Amino acid sequence: MGTLQHIQHQIGALNDLIKINNDRVEGYEKAVDGLEDASLKLIFEGYIDQSRGSVNELNDYIHLLGGSPTDGTTLSGKVHHAWIDMKSAFAKKDNYSILSDCEFGEDVAKAAYRKALDDKELIWEDAKVSTLLTNHLNGLKIAHDAIKALRDTYKQVT
Repeated sequence: MGTLQHIQHQIGALNDLIKINNDRVEGYEKAVDGLEDASLKLIFEGYIDQSRGSVNELNDYIHLLGGSPTDGTTLSGKVHHAWIDMKSAFAKKDNYSILSDCEFGEDVAKAAYRKALDDKELIWEDAKVSTLLTNHLNGLKIAHDAIKALRDTYKQVT
């Protein structure tokens, strides 16, 4: 793979992570709309801010590579959100099911970051981007574990 192809591959991978973060923002915004629990809303708004911060950092690095950042979402994210909307139309959304949906979204985000970090063709030569992606992944792991713990708490209560 030539240098230009390598850079384009990196830009593509980073844009995929932007899309995943945009999916995450959209998912948490939908979850906030369906919630009455103020403490969960506050947690979800924190994760929205986390993803927006990640997008800003990814945008900056794409610009350094000479690329153009995306502002879209993934097709799978659109399908998942449509499924959630359809499910919501037929069933009451309780905190447990909202948190279950959020946990699924966190799993998808973690997998996308893991894929980018493990991609043998990417070979992140700049330690800053590798550290950046690892930090994002660690934040997603913490968020996932917190959402899962909250979900399990609501399962026990209901």
